[in-house]
Amino acid sequence: MTDAAAPRPVRVLLADDQPLLRTGFRMVLGVEDDLDIVGEAGDGVEAVELSRRLLPDVVLMDIRMPRMDGVAATRAIVDARLPVRVLVLTTFELDEYVVGALRAGASGFLAKDVPAEDLVTAIRTVAAGEAVVAPRILRRLLDRFADVLPDPAAVPPRVLDPLTDREREVLVQVARGLSNAEIARALSVSETTVKTHVGHVLTKLRLRDRVQAVVLAYETGLVRPGK
Repeated sequence: MTDAAAPRPVRVLLADDQPLLRTGFRMVLGVEDDLDIVGEAGDGVEAVELSRRLLPDVVLMDIRMPRMDGVAATRAIVDARLPVRVLVLTTFELDEYVVGALRAGASGFLAKDVPAEDLVTAIRTVAAGEAVVAPRILRRLLDRFADVLPDPAAVPPRVLDPLTDREREVLVQVARGLSNAEIARALSVSETTVKTHVGHVLTKLRLRDRVQAVVLAYETGLVRPGK
């Protein structure tokens, strides 16, 4: 009898214009057996080129880089339909770049001062097909746009009509930042059932991932900041 083959390591591309930061990320991630750094890019153009050539699972993308910023690079990767997901790291938590990266299709947002263990967990989460947003970034993002969000007393837009009552309930929990396991406990269902509901929500609403689902939930007034 032989042991089953170990899962393939998550392949990571580092994209940052500061060599010292790339070295720091390499030191943090290099000790993880399930993470494999396959390349480094010093600007956005190189990040896109290496993404096309190396097909990493996750690109750790800086926002502000020369030649092409992280937003444009993210959009190029997503538009090319590469099997690559982008996790954005930024020092500028709530400038226009974060909003732009979200719209471009990034799968996660973290501040550069995130603890090492949170960074590692975020990479694994994004590689698994889910999305992550640092709570303080999400909270400040929603607070910033609270005044332009719909009145919660208004009738929800028809965009949500395809969802069943249970799927809406799951979407609310996703928008509140709960994981599948936490939603399962809150709704007294299995985690597999929650995963199925989340998949239906994304498919019916034509959303790429949980980040876009969160934004839509707030844009439609289904959930309000602080509620």
